Amino acid sequence: MLEKERAGEIFADAQVLYADALEQREQGKLRNAAEKAWGATKRAADGLILARTGEEPRNSGKTMQEIRRRHHIDPALETIRLRYTSRQSLLHGRCFYDGR
Repeated sequence: MLEKERAGEIFADAQVLYADALEQREQGKLRNAAEKAWGATKRAADGLILARTGEEPRNSGKTMQEIRRRHHIDPALETIRLRYTSRQSLLHGRCFYDGR
Protein backbone atom coordinates (compact mmCIF):
# COMPACT_ATOMS: atom_id res chain seq x y z
CA MET A 1 0.00 0.00 0.00
CA LEU A 2 1.24 3.47 -0.74
CA GLU A 3 2.52 5.41 2.25
CA LYS A 4 0.22 8.32 1.47
CA GLU A 5 -2.87 6.10 1.58
CA ARG A 6 -1.72 4.37 4.76
CA ALA A 7 -0.97 7.73 6.42
CA GLY A 8 -4.52 8.82 5.57
CA GLU A 9 -5.88 5.67 7.22
CA ILE A 10 -3.84 6.34 10.33
CA PHE A 11 -5.06 9.95 10.53
CA ALA A 12 -8.65 8.70 10.12
CA ASP A 13 -8.06 6.23 12.98
CA ALA A 14 -6.77 9.10 15.12
CA GLN A 15 -9.96 11.05 14.43
CA VAL A 16 -12.13 8.08 15.45
CA LEU A 17 -10.18 7.67 18.67
CA TYR A 18 -10.53 11.38 19.40
CA ALA A 19 -14.30 11.20 18.87
CA ASP A 20 -14.40 8.18 21.19
CA ALA A 21 -12.45 10.17 23.79
CA LEU A 22 -15.01 12.98 23.68
CA GLU A 23 -17.86 10.49 24.01
CA GLN A 24 -16.20 8.78 26.98
CA ARG A 25 -15.63 12.16 28.62
CA GLU A 26 -19.31 13.08 28.19
CA GLN A 27 -20.22 9.82 29.93
CA GLY A 28 -17.96 10.73 32.84
CA LYS A 29 -15.47 7.97 32.05
CA LEU A 30 -12.41 10.16 32.37
CA ARG A 31 -9.85 7.38 32.58
CA ASN A 32 -11.15 5.77 29.39
CA ALA A 33 -11.38 9.18 27.73
CA ALA A 34 -7.75 9.90 28.58
CA GLU A 35 -6.57 6.62 27.08
CA LYS A 36 -8.58 7.20 23.89
CA ALA A 37 -7.15 10.72 23.64
CA TRP A 38 -3.65 9.34 24.12
CA GLY A 39 -4.33 6.77 21.38
CA ALA A 40 -5.45 9.55 19.06
CA THR A 41 -2.26 11.48 19.78
CA LYS A 42 -0.06 8.47 19.10
CA ARG A 43 -1.86 7.55 15.88
CA ALA A 44 -1.63 11.11 14.58
CA ALA A 45 2.10 11.14 15.33
CA ASP A 46 2.46 7.77 13.58
CA GLY A 47 0.70 9.18 10.52
CA LEU A 48 3.02 12.16 10.44
CA ILE A 49 6.09 9.95 10.73
CA LEU A 50 4.87 7.61 8.01
CA ALA A 51 4.14 10.55 5.70
CA ARG A 52 7.61 12.00 6.27
CA THR A 53 9.74 8.84 6.38
CA GLY A 54 7.78 6.13 4.59
CA GLU A 55 7.96 3.93 7.71
CA GLU A 56 5.28 3.42 10.34
CA PRO A 57 6.45 3.12 13.96
CA ARG A 58 5.38 -0.14 15.61
CA ASN A 59 5.19 1.06 19.22
CA SER A 60 5.16 4.26 21.25
CA GLY A 61 8.88 4.02 21.98
CA LYS A 62 9.67 4.01 18.27
CA THR A 63 7.24 6.89 17.74
CA MET A 64 9.04 8.94 20.41
CA GLN A 65 12.47 8.09 19.00
CA GLU A 66 11.45 9.23 15.55
CA ILE A 67 9.83 12.43 16.82
CA ARG A 68 13.04 13.28 18.68
CA ARG A 69 15.17 12.48 15.65
CA ARG A 70 12.90 14.39 13.27
CA HIS A 71 12.75 17.52 15.40
CA HIS A 72 16.55 17.75 15.17
CA ILE A 73 16.28 17.53 11.37
CA ASP A 74 13.29 19.89 11.15
CA PRO A 75 13.10 22.40 14.04
CA ALA A 76 9.50 23.20 13.07
CA LEU A 77 8.60 19.86 14.67
CA GLU A 78 9.67 21.06 18.13
CA THR A 79 6.08 21.98 18.96
CA ILE A 80 4.90 18.50 18.00
CA ARG A 81 7.60 16.92 20.14
CA LEU A 82 6.57 19.00 23.14
CA ARG A 83 2.88 18.30 22.66
CA TYR A 84 3.46 14.59 22.17
CA THR A 85 5.54 14.22 25.32
CA SER A 86 3.15 16.29 27.45
CA ARG A 87 0.14 14.27 26.27
CA GLN A 88 1.99 11.03 26.89
CA SER A 89 2.76 12.11 30.44
CA LEU A 90 -0.65 13.59 31.24
CA LEU A 91 -3.10 11.38 29.38
CA HIS A 92 -1.33 8.04 29.40
CA GLY A 93 0.62 8.40 32.63
CA ARG A 94 -1.24 10.55 35.09
CA CYS A 95 -4.83 10.12 33.92
CA PHE A 96 -4.94 6.51 32.75
CA TYR A 97 -2.34 4.73 34.87
CA ASP A 98 -2.45 6.90 37.97
CA GLY A 99 -6.18 7.66 37.79
CA ARG A 100 -5.66 11.38 38.32
